[in-house]
Amino acid sequence: MPMEQTMRWFGPNDPVSLRDIHQAGCTGVVTALHHIPVGDIWTVDEIEKRKALIEAAGMRWSVVESLPVHEHIKQSADNVQQYISRYKDSLHNLAQCGIKTVTYNFMPVMDWMRTDVNYELPTGARALYYDRAAFIAFDLFLLKRPNAEQDYSSVEIKLAEAKLNTLSTSQRETLFHNALLGLPGSDERFTREGVLYALAQYAQIDADTLQENLFAFLSEVAPVAEEIGMSLAIHPDDPPYPLLGLPRIVSTEAQLQAILDAVPVAANGLCFCTGSLGVREDNDLPGIVERMGDRIHFIHLRNIRRNGGGDFYEANHLDGDVDMFAVVRALTGIMRRRKVSLPMRPDHGHQMLDDLAKQTYPGYSGIGRLKGLAELRGLEHALLRF
Repeated sequence: MPMEQTMRWFGPNDPVSLRDIHQAGCTGVVTALHHIPVGDIWTVDEIEKRKALIEAAGMRWSVVESLPVHEHIKQSADNVQQYISRYKDSLHNLAQCGIKTVTYNFMPVMDWMRTDVNYELPTGARALYYDRAAFIAFDLFLLKRPNAEQDYSSVEIKLAEAKLNTLSTSQRETLFHNALLGLPGSDERFTREGVLYALAQYAQIDADTLQENLFAFLSEVAPVAEEIGMSLAIHPDDPPYPLLGLPRIVSTEAQLQAILDAVPVAANGLCFCTGSLGVREDNDLPGIVERMGDRIHFIHLRNIRRNGGGDFYEANHLDGDVDMFAVVRALTGIMRRRKVSLPMRPDHGHQMLDDLAKQTYPGYSGIGRLKGLAELRGLEHALLRF
């Protein structure tokens, strides 16, 4: 049984159209109502409007990515119950409209980080890149986060200083711009003042507290999802280690297992992202599939190449440090056993060919994702023959 092939679509303003996605061979679309403020209820009317657009293009709305979790839930602020109640209402409304898989994340403040969104590969195609020294330089000298130096070794600080000294004024501006990109699908950028204020709200929240807040959230929403036949899929941290003094609690296999054990119902599951989890050498990706496959509800397949010292860039889907053959083989085995077709999207793609002249969301140009989808489809097709 093959994976359901999907692509992410950011709505009517996305330069990659539904027609493009359908022509790529997708039967499903992964999208969200990005125009609704985080924490507000997704109404049936708004859900049906988006669903109708997708169905008119000959596909189905397969997965919500994402139904964002409000920062007050992550912080367990005084009004946390209000936001959890709204989240439940949105789940009920999605289920009423026949949409049964919801992806979310629990990353504080920023849900991803890259220092270069136009990293040029030897072919001339462009990829996303995370340079740890550049990020530390951003944190210490551009963002100027209070007490940031306490999070780094003297060697790391010297490397960051050296990196900063290699950058021109315009390159420093680009680094600052890249690090403060907003949520995918949003044209709004973070500001220095806004980020520093948001970080201050987490001053007393360590990894244990954040994990407790996640478990408290799941203890309320996962049983609701189970009752209405929905699946919740938490996305791993991207990248999978602490940033800006913020804790990360969805980065390792042990952390994933703790999440599944905290609320042991089928609805409480994973978005298995090879790109995020693959950044850490200690994550055994095929093994995670084998051990947690019953609770994987959504799949992101992309590859990365580690350059040492915490640096990585997004490689071709079948190249890089992730053994994509072993991962897809494990996934096909799990789907055969479960007798399900899990939704999968080629997560990110290189900007290439005609798309080099287009303005698209970083990682989400059309041709690069089509190339990745074709490669992954061919790999899976071959595996299913044996």
